Formats: sequence, structure tokens, C-alpha cells
Amino acid sequence: MTPIQILRRRRQVPADVVERFRGLPVANISDCMARIVAAGPRLRPMHAGGALCGPAFTVKTRPGDNLLVHKALDLAEPGDVLVVDAGGDLTNAIMGELMTGYAASRGIAGVVINGAIRDADTLRASPFPVYAAGITHRGPYKDGPGQINVAVAIDGMVIEAGDLIVGDADGVLCVPFDDAPALCEAAREKHAQEIVTLAEIEAGRLDTGWVDALLQRLGAQSEYAQPSGQTLAKP
Repeated sequence: MTPIQILRRRRQVPADVVERFRGLPVANISDCMARIVAAGPRLRPMHAGGALCGPAFTVKTRPGDNLLVHKALDLAEPGDVLVVDAGGDLTNAIMGELMTGYAASRGIAGVVINGAIRDADTLRASPFPVYAAGITHRGPYKDGPGQINVAVAIDGMVIEAGDLIVGDADGVLCVPFDDAPALCEAAREKHAQEIVTLAEIEAGRLDTGWVDALLQRLGAQSEYAQPSGQTLAKP
């Protein structure tokens, strides 16, 4: 295998699909993906807050080395999400204030790093979306090897170049290219249902009878005579 490969991205989620996903909670999208897809709990937001949404521009690099990340910053298009698989190692930072500032200046939507960042105070004060596995002051090497626009995997979640990346305070999720349109509609419906449920809670009219029905079907035994699930009107 060639130690350094720079490939072209062959496809990416259309801009209109990205816009339809924008603003949807990651938790709603995850629920519609059977709750079996995740980038791992270590990938946490390192920025001041705000959601992430855009097509993946992937980098696979040796742990602690960011040579190919620098190249990817020059190749990625505005709106892209730079996804860096650095093996999850936290010994050396892959990015810091300078590189994220450059990424923002080029219109990149955000970065996801399966590795460490530095300049944490600056990144936390910035709205530019950065997700990473940890923080260290140690700087990176710039020797390679690495690959651009290949499939990467982060804690079992496979990300191919052009897949949709979404992120919020709950974490990061990859929506596969082929599944994006159908999942978008399902997630939007799920989100609309939750808005209705929140309104029912506020009005004191949430029906929780399904809990007792399910427990009865599962053969649960209870010392409580009255079922707990009921519809309560607000006084």
C-alpha cells in the first residue's frame, strides 16, 4: 500500500439534504438508526456550542501526525466536515487554534478528530464546531503516513467520504450517503412527535398508560394496586 494517498471524493450528500437535517437533534436521528450507530462517548464538543452538519471529508493518519490534515484543509470545500481518524491516541494534539482558525476561514463547517486537540481555552470560546477525544499540550508530528478520502472507523462507526456528519451537545453521528434522504424524513417525523409530547407534558395531559400495558405483557408483578399510567389534566 502506498504510505500516502490523496484521493478525490466520489460523491457527497446533496446540499438540500444537508439543509433538511440542519437543526434536527442528533438523538432523534440516532433513534431512527435503531440506536446502534455512534462515534463513541469520547468524542465530545470542544467549542462554545452549536450544531454541526455537513458532508464528510475524511483523513486517516498515523496517531499524533497531522501532515495529511494540513493537506485536507486546503482540499476540503466550504460546508465540508473534516473527519480525522488519528487512532484515538491522545499523546499528541492533531489540531489547535491555528488550524481550526484556518479551517473556519475556508468555510469548513467543523472538524471531528478521533484524537486530541490543544489550545482548549481558545477553542471553547469559539463557535466553530470541534469534536475530539481529548486534550493535550503536546504538538503533532508532520511526517505521515496518511490517506485522504478513504473510509475510516471511529469506535465502530464507519464513515465514508461524502457521508453526512451531524453533531450537537450529545455527540457525533454519521448518516450513510444512501440512507440520508429516508432517515431525514424519519428523523423529522420523530422530532415533530417529541414536540407534541412536550406540549402534552406542559399541559398535564401525557398518557403513560403504555408503561403498565407493556409491564403486564412482560409478566411483571407489582405490589401497587392502581396502575401508574394515567392521563392527568392540569388543575
